[in-house]
Amino acid sequence: GGVPPATDLVLGATAGCLACFLTNPLEVVKTRLQLQGELQPPGTYPRPYRGVLRAAVAVCRADGLRGLQKGLAAGLLYQGLMNGVRFYCYSHAEDAGWTGYPGGTVAAGAVAGAVGAFVGSPAYLVKTHLQAQTLSAMAVGHQHNHESISGAFESIYRQHGVVGLWRGVTGAVPRVAVGSAVQLATFASSKDWVCERQWFEKGSWAAVLAGGMVSGVAVAVTMTPFDVISTRLYNQPVDADGTGKLYRGFLDCILQISSKEGLLGLYKGIGAVYLRLGPHTVLSLFFWDKLRNM
Repeated sequence: GGVPPATDLVLGATAGCLACFLTNPLEVVKTRLQLQGELQPPGTYPRPYRGVLRAAVAVCRADGLRGLQKGLAAGLLYQGLMNGVRFYCYSHAEDAGWTGYPGGTVAAGAVAGAVGAFVGSPAYLVKTHLQAQTLSAMAVGHQHNHESISGAFESIYRQHGVVGLWRGVTGAVPRVAVGSAVQLATFASSKDWVCERQWFEKGSWAAVLAGGMVSGVAVAVTMTPFDVISTRLYNQPVDADGTGKLYRGFLDCILQISSKEGLLGLYKGIGAVYLRLGPHTVLSLFFWDKLRNM
């Protein structure tokens, strides 16, 4: 508390962008791993991407070192919009005293995340399209072939209107709502817990990092299935009227992945998810916390 919500909007957006710049390469790898073998039984498809490290090398070989920062501009736009709105809403909940009630932190985090996800959804859509694009020999998932972030927004709007820019939002809202609720709740409680036991001094960078590391584990475990679904819904090809050619919606996506790829299909790329979410959670919450204190 103690920081006006409007200030938290700016600080949250800044923190998210700083974290995004450092973790975007893992986001590219995660997207490729999650699209690999889409709706195909395990062991029946080629795997150009195997594990986080080898996948990163494969991206570099196909697209050069710059390939690891594909979709960065769209990612920064998404993080700025989503985290700015998310921390703004959460700050309002803190000021209103809602986080002091049992379960209030989780509820406030979920609502704040859902609102942030809705606002940032068009940027996430474009980010996913751009990060999936590569050479045909290394391509996984549908290839949208946008030439730039502005060209992607223009192309989607021209073909499907404003509604088309929010395609896939049904996967994004539960994804960020769950992730945000777990992240903010576990960060706050774990940071307080280590301070109560006098392992670290209250307000120290070590306490903030400890809270962020615990939060990163919890977020990766709970969020990965939603993350896979979100990536698939955003990247799938669509008909002229904007209807998805592969999935009819959130529940249909869950059912199709589970039946064709097995339940483990919902956890594709979990290593990349944690390696990306862990540092991203630590960095974004660390920057946010420290910027607030400043």
